[in-house]
Amino acid sequence: MTGFEEYAALVRELTARQRGGERAVAAEADRRRALQTAVEQLGQRLATQGQHLDQLGRAVGGPAPAVVPQGAPTVPALATPGAAPAPETGAGATGGAAAAPGRPGVGAYPEGLPAPRVAEVDPAAELAAAQQLADEADRHGQQAEVLGHRPPLLPTWSPAARAAAVYAACALAGSLLMLVALIGSPIPASGLDLLAAASCAGVPLLSFLAGHLVLGRWGRPPISTGPPPSRYLPLGFVICALFSPSLFCLYLLAFRLLR
Repeated sequence: MTGFEEYAALVRELTARQRGGERAVAAEADRRRALQTAVEQLGQRLATQGQHLDQLGRAVGGPAPAVVPQGAPTVPALATPGAAPAPETGAGATGGAAAAPGRPGVGAYPEGLPAPRVAEVDPAAELAAAQQLADEADRHGQQAEVLGHRPPLLPTWSPAARAAAVYAACALAGSLLMLVALIGSPIPASGLDLLAAASCAGVPLLSFLAGHLVLGRWGRPPISTGPPPSRYLPLGFVICALFSPSLFCLYLLAFRLLR
C-alpha cells in the first residue's frame, strides 16, 4: 500500500468517525430537547394542580397556601465535543479544600481515603417518577373534590333521608328532655296545663329549629356550585310536630295505667 492509499484510508476512517460523532451529538440533542419539552409540560401540569388545590382550599375555608415560584426546570445545554468545560465564577468557584480534594495538606479528604463518587442520575427515569407522582396527585385531587361535594353529616345518605334522620334525632332529644322535666312533676287529673302545652308546642318548635340549624351547618357540602340543598322544612315540621306530642301522650297513658 502506497503512502497516498494509506492517507486516503485514514481520511475515510476519520470522516466516518466524525460523522458517527455528529450523529451521536444530534441524537443526544434530540433527547435533551424531548426531555426539556416533557419537563415544561410537567411544570405546566404542576402549576395547574397548584391552582386547583388553591381553589379547593378556598372553597373549604382552609388557610392560604404558601407562594411557590413558578417555572419549570431546564435541561443543561449540550456541550460541544472536544470543548473544555467553562470554569465556574463567583463565590462558589474559589479555591481551598473543595477545589483540590485529596491533595496532601489541603484537608478536603484524609490521605489514603478515596474521594466519594456521586451516583449518576438518569433524567428520563427521574422524569418518569415525577410524572407518576403527578398522576397520583391527580387521583388524590379528584378524590378530594368528590369528598368536597359531600356534606360532613351522613355523607353517603340521600338528602331526604339525612333530613329525616336529623329532624327525628332532634325530636327524640327534645322529647327525652321533656320526659326528664316531667318525671317527678305533678300532673293534674283534669287535663293539660302549662307544662303540657309547652311539651306539645314548645318542644316540637325547638326540635324543628335545632334540626334546621344542624342541616344548615353540617348538612351541606363544603364545595357547592349550585343552589344550597333543601332542608325539607315540611318534612321536618311534620316529624317534630308528631313525635313529641305522641311521646307525651304515651307518657300520660302509662302514668294513668300505672297510677
